Order: sequence, then C-alpha cells, then structure tokens
Amino acid sequence: MSFISSSFSQQDTLNPKRLKTVLGLEAAAYTGVMSGLYYLWYKDAPSSGFHTLNDNSSWMQMDKVGHSVTSFYVGKAGYEALRWSGVSRKKSIWYGGTFGLFFLTSVEVLDGFSASWGYSWGDVGANTFGTTLFIAQQLAWDESRIILKYSYHETRYAKLRPKLLGENLIQRSIKDYNGQTYWMSANIASFLGENTKFPKWLNVAVGYGADGMVGSIENPDHPEIVRHRQYYLSLDIDLTRIKTKSKFANTILGAFGFIKFPMPTIEFNQGGGTKFYGLYF
Repeated sequence: MSFISSSFSQQDTLNPKRLKTVLGLEAAAYTGVMSGLYYLWYKDAPSSGFHTLNDNSSWMQMDKVGHSVTSFYVGKAGYEALRWSGVSRKKSIWYGGTFGLFFLTSVEVLDGFSASWGYSWGDVGANTFGTTLFIAQQLAWDESRIILKYSYHETRYAKLRPKLLGENLIQRSIKDYNGQTYWMSANIASFLGENTKFPKWLNVAVGYGADGMVGSIENPDHPEIVRHRQYYLSLDIDLTRIKTKSKFANTILGAFGFIKFPMPTIEFNQGGGTKFYGLYF
C-alpha cells in the first residue's frame, strides 16, 4: 500500500508543515484504532493480569504470516509518509519503518491483559520479521525488491462455523484462513540491472496457504476434514512499478499493490498432490 509515494514525490529538504501533518495524522490514527479496538474487542471481554500465550500451533501459522504482511505494509506507509515530509532517508527508514512493529506490539499488550487471549511472542516474532524485511531492503537497495502479498478466495468451511470463520465476505476475507494465501513476490528486473529487457513489472512469487481448518488447532466437530498445508509457485504483477501519466491512476495502482495478481499457478500440497491453475487468486 504505497499511496503516498504514488501521489507525491519524495523530497530531501524537511518540510515542517508536512511533518506536522503526518505526525498529527499518525497520532490520530493510532489513537483512533487503539480506542476502537478496545471498545469493540476488549472492553466487554474478561480481563486478567498480564500474561503470555503460546499460540504458535494455531491456524497452521497462517495468522503469523498475516502479522508479517501487516507489519511490512504499515512500516512501508510510515516510511513513505516521513520521506514525503522531507525527513532524511535513514531516519525515515528507522522511525517510519518500525511503526508497524510499534502498532502491532501495542495490540499484543492489550491481548496480554485479556483473559481470553495473551501476549504472543510468536506474533511479535512475525511482526519483527515483516518490519525487518522492509527495513533491510531499504537500507540495502533503497526499494522493496521482495514484497509480501495477499490473496483470498471463498471456501466451503465458513458455512460450517460462520461465527469463527466469518458470516459475510468481508469477515471471511479476514477470518477464514482456508481461503487466504500469503505470497513473497520478487521483482526479477530489479536484480538484473537498469539495462535489462526483462519486464520491470513482472514478478515471480512463492505462496503459502492451508486448508481444512474449522478450528484453530484441530477439528473436533469435523474429524473427517483433513488439515494440510499448501505451497504455490506463480507469476505476479507488481502494480507499484506500473507508471502512467495520471497521478490518480498511479495512486490506485499503489493502493492495491499488496494484492497478489491472478496468474497461472502451481500448487504443491502436503498430501503429495500437485495442481495447476490457469488463474489462481
């Protein structure tokens, strides 16, 4: 999600007005989101003393990958906002790039005081990975040559447990890990030099998914459903590298850059099977 860099050019001279605007918006967004989470999610839930929870075996680690993706993009947005304000490159990388880790760690603290959940070191590790992936690439190449992406398709499992896996499309796209696939998409041209004729928008992506999950760790009510992991190899299109003469079009392309583009895909699943999809999403 790089709408800032798509809409505005970066500058090297600090612009105090822009910086005040960015800091004010970030503070307001952080306060609003955290307050909203508390009142909608935690306020009526039983509280407890601060405690940790080992949930590393939940959802076949799909939730952990989701944490990494979120941390990556919140950090990317924080970096681009500071660069737009004229903050130096390195300060933008360290201060903006770690915003995702800061935000998601705050959510973990709320979990730590909830009797129904707990502070998850596994989540923190996943958040750290996403932040590190973004920061390391900015320091090394001043760009993200390897990006994390997301795709979703409907599954039959949500109907079995709608309260857990989602009662409508929006809820299911977040809660139903069976339909989610997370991708690591690499831009080949960026590794080949400026004079390469390889298309600058074409990526190669590897993906991870899981299927058969109607419970977080096991399926006690549906033992006939087999849980298994899925691995994917696919082509991809990096929408952020497609530049048009329209700033609005560039903004739209940047805003949807986190979504894996439907392309021919090969699946290798844990059961030893292989599937080919003409288009997979």
